[in-house]
Amino acid sequence: MAIRLAEPSAAAYRYPLLLKQLLHSARAAAADQEIVYRDLKRYRYRELDERLARLANGLAAVGVDSGTTVAVLDWDSHRYLECFFAIPMLGAVLQTVNIRLSSAQVAYTMQHAGAEVALVHRDFLPLISGIRSQLPRLRAVVVIDDFIAYADRPEWVVAEYEQMLEAAAPVREFEDFDENAIATTFYTTGTTGDPKAVCFSHRQLVLHTLAAMAACASPAHGQSFRHGDVYMPMTPMFHVHAWGNPFVATLLGVKQVYPGRYIPAELLKLREREGVTYSHCVPTILQMLIAVADEEKADLRGWKMCIGGAALSVGLAKEALSRGVDVYAGYGMSETGPVMAVTRLPVPAGTLPEDAELALRCRTGLPIPLVDLRVVDAAMDELPRDGSSTGEIVVRSPWLTPCYVGNSAASDALWAGGYLHTQDVAWRDEQGYLQITDRLKDVIKTGGEWISSLQLENLISQVPGVAEVAVIGVPDDRWGERPCALVVPRPNADMCSLPDEVKREVANAADAGLLPRYGVPETVVLVTALEKTSVGKINKRALREQYR
Repeated sequence: MAIRLAEPSAAAYRYPLLLKQLLHSARAAAADQEIVYRDLKRYRYRELDERLARLANGLAAVGVDSGTTVAVLDWDSHRYLECFFAIPMLGAVLQTVNIRLSSAQVAYTMQHAGAEVALVHRDFLPLISGIRSQLPRLRAVVVIDDFIAYADRPEWVVAEYEQMLEAAAPVREFEDFDENAIATTFYTTGTTGDPKAVCFSHRQLVLHTLAAMAACASPAHGQSFRHGDVYMPMTPMFHVHAWGNPFVATLLGVKQVYPGRYIPAELLKLREREGVTYSHCVPTILQMLIAVADEEKADLRGWKMCIGGAALSVGLAKEALSRGVDVYAGYGMSETGPVMAVTRLPVPAGTLPEDAELALRCRTGLPIPLVDLRVVDAAMDELPRDGSSTGEIVVRSPWLTPCYVGNSAASDALWAGGYLHTQDVAWRDEQGYLQITDRLKDVIKTGGEWISSLQLENLISQVPGVAEVAVIGVPDDRWGERPCALVVPRPNADMCSLPDEVKREVANAADAGLLPRYGVPETVVLVTALEKTSVGKINKRALREQYR
């Protein structure tokens, strides 16, 4: 069959999907909207264009050109937002460096990415000083100083960020180029081996922004991010573009508030002062915010909060809702840029029975537009949407990383069968809601049967006295593995009775048919803290090694 193609006019603009195109609507309709950094910087969208031009011109003066990799090491700030746009708009590649990695891993990622220029907050200058010898391609370092008074900077620092902008021209015409050019790169934070590089093109980031905005702005009953909101990220900007939300916020033209370091008391003060209504974070951050808010009698009502990076437990969701937080779950990973699914209520809050509403808020979610998401068996056959048939989540969308850069074997495994393999185990129900039950590597296999660690964690999180919980499999001579619950108690918990209360809660659930009897853990260990990865996820591999 012949496919007909339109013959465009020679004068027609081809409109490549470049990040610069995301600025048009805010430039037209939100010129007076604010961008805020702590209590240190406040300016309006109308000034953003000038700052982007100055940053691009300043970087060009130190040799940044098309294809140059520019590494950024900063706290969440207006500067990071500017880097999200100006560096890729130059045709250069933005490397968002995970500042929580070890110095050896930071050196590995910057060397692997071929970083030639680095923008470095002064807090991280000692880190860069210690690894410079391992970065032969690094030829220029620009220091970022909140107070622009860094007179004692090392001789290898070529400029200070704000002084560089002040000295640069305030106008630049950002040229068009191929929308498939790489815009960003960063590194996954696995628990084994060297971090793996993923990359995303301008086209991918623009399409992700549009789809994420559509998914977040369309819900009718809350769980949304739309015009009129005030945005403050609480997921690091180095981590998967802060889940893509700064791009969405800029396209929407909403007020943006950047908090720097994540200090719970300061986050709450900033939220109150600036009127923040929408944020996103991992469960650990939400737990800390609730604890500090209770101590300081802070009002959390009217705050919409998307939780990702780890499962949102029913216990934590119940706590947040009781304090007026419109909390809900989202789903994604580094390789997917990241958003694939977001949950939402089909009816207004309070309409459903409490248990049913909590369960929906904690669902992994519904696929966002342009995501082809399937739950499949080992033969890649799609499983029925019956709320019980579990298999691996595989996905396609136009913004998934095409490879692990420089690692063809891992890339081929990631894309086996033409779908990206998430290694997340899940089921879907008749309404299409997705529910992750475990990671493939975290599933507990006892007596030949699988136990969902996330299901057990959900149950245990609702026991009074439990602040945090992780369930891991530990070796067992008879059964192969048995579940072991690691529990962080609340400060006022009865340490003597808490393990028995946990076992009793899980046993009651088993008696009610909510999980099999072999899923009840015999071992409950009270711990002071749970090992976390650099992005705040519970590190189950480390816990298995520690408690095996």
